[in-house]
Amino acid sequence: MRILQLHSNYIEYKPIQKEIAMAEETDKETKRLEEIVVLFTAVEEGDDETVARRAIEEVKSFLEKLKVNRILIYPYAHLSSNLAKPSEALKVVKAMEANAKAEGIETHRAPFGWNKQFTISIKGHPLAEQSRVISSAKEEKEAEKVSEALKAEEKLESFWYILQPDGKMVPVEEFDFRGRENLERFAKYEISKVRASQQMPPHVPLMKRLEIADYEAGSDPGNIRWYPKGRLIKSLIEQYVTAKVIEYGAMEVETPVMYDFSHPSLADYINRFPARQYLLKSEDKELFLRFAACFGQFLMVHDTQFSYRHMPLKVYELTRYSFRREKSGEVVGLRRLRAFTMPDCHAFCTDLEQAKKEFVTRFKLCIEVLEGIGLSRGDYEAAVRFTKDFYEENKDFIVKLVKIFGKPVLVEMWKEPFFYFRLKWDFNFVDNQDKAAALSTDQIDVENAKRYEITYVDEKGEKHHPLILHCSPSGAVERCIYALLEKAYQQQQKGEPPMLPVWLSPTQVRIIPMSDKYIEHCEKIAEKLEANQIRVDIDDRPLTLQKRVRGAEMEWIPYIVVAGQKEIESEVLPVRDRKAKQIHKMKLEELISEIQSHMRDKPFKPLPLPKHVSKRPQFYG
Repeated sequence: MRILQLHSNYIEYKPIQKEIAMAEETDKETKRLEEIVVLFTAVEEGDDETVARRAIEEVKSFLEKLKVNRILIYPYAHLSSNLAKPSEALKVVKAMEANAKAEGIETHRAPFGWNKQFTISIKGHPLAEQSRVISSAKEEKEAEKVSEALKAEEKLESFWYILQPDGKMVPVEEFDFRGRENLERFAKYEISKVRASQQMPPHVPLMKRLEIADYEAGSDPGNIRWYPKGRLIKSLIEQYVTAKVIEYGAMEVETPVMYDFSHPSLADYINRFPARQYLLKSEDKELFLRFAACFGQFLMVHDTQFSYRHMPLKVYELTRYSFRREKSGEVVGLRRLRAFTMPDCHAFCTDLEQAKKEFVTRFKLCIEVLEGIGLSRGDYEAAVRFTKDFYEENKDFIVKLVKIFGKPVLVEMWKEPFFYFRLKWDFNFVDNQDKAAALSTDQIDVENAKRYEITYVDEKGEKHHPLILHCSPSGAVERCIYALLEKAYQQQQKGEPPMLPVWLSPTQVRIIPMSDKYIEHCEKIAEKLEANQIRVDIDDRPLTLQKRVRGAEMEWIPYIVVAGQKEIESEVLPVRDRKAKQIHKMKLEELISEIQSHMRDKPFKPLPLPKHVSKRPQFYG
């Protein structure tokens, strides 16, 4: 059973026409209910009265939090593609109604089997929208291999707060979000746990039109094809993040992408990690594709001899790819994929004090990495997640992180541990559909050193299990590109020209000759730019000047130079600066200096396509 649960100011609905033969009899009058929790409900194959009872038990617990005692059960088939037969579904819906009334809940039910017109007004607080999946005991028993942590996460009871840089922690429903609207959107998304996307996010048509990436129909959903421009952008981010992590002091390694399900350490860890796996068989083994670099790095460090003198011991891998078999309705664009590139850095620490010190260093590193990619602190929000006892024992340390971040963060607190970590933070980009995606993250792992029998030798020669920090300095590289595209769309909505950072733009300078007789001169300009590691191309197509300039603008090219006789004689170039929305008169050396100012400390790769635009294939459209 799937339920979309909405705390509403009111709902009005009117039955329009019967959708199935066994639709319930009802009048066609408009019904209006106020101050109510609406349960849009899809009954799935295998659901029974037990599921109905469990659903109402969960709903009742939620109603108590809201101090509300009125519900509307609204049959809504659109939440699932695995619907029960109408006769069975109606039985379950009636059972829900009976159970709710037995619990003393004021219960209303929309007629079953009708197409209905409805208007709804949803409350503005973060708890107003929630998604629930209720399974039968039989389904849980016969389900595919899903980690115990994932099951726990679906039933996890979280307590939500906003933690301010001054250390004050406010229940999320009491926090004044004025001036923090992006944080409010993030809080609503996290608390609702509604991950499925009902509309195409803006970055999807952009990634296609700009020939960056596209869906691959010949693969599993969530596996993406990357065109030459996209491969360049992705590769540059990969190189940049890797360079920053190595500069931080991590040792780069490479490990396998598949592992044996029956390995005792791995089997145990899988049940502590909330992710769905891809499974495959080889001879007599059942294998799974990794969902992070943890497995390989932990097995490697298990075989490594090291002491307190080597710590914190830092190991890094850029996984291409990590695999998580996300639910099909949640897989969309570059925001949530089933195969993704994840920079994954672990630090093995002697004790909590060393771990906390390293945690702060890595926190600052992640802010620096995202800034370098093109995402400032104003572009994303932070969440800090911990167990209640860890917070009480380490409050000053957690507040220190929030002070470094410099603005309020969302807190998720648990009464008791569910996962292998006791503290985790993550930076999250909130997009144009009010959906959020985690970017950078780090965790303090208190279990896996023992699980993998990883030990170090202390000053006395005695063996101990280290604490392990799990950090992705940028999050999935694909998500960084998603965030940059969604940010560009936001700029466009504000009247600003959408663009990528100059260092990531596939073409940084487009030269447009006024006619064919100036192509040779344009070639000479391009050679000087290339000699200074600048990606430049020449639009030599037989189109009007206006169309070629417009084409360059549509490709978000940062600098456009139109060259003719006047430019040859004066050696002064009219440079269209996309960001400044101006045409500057510049010497070539000035243009080179301007572009190089955007390239400091960034990797470089040459143009990924033929230099002459006329020689290029069209990958999309």
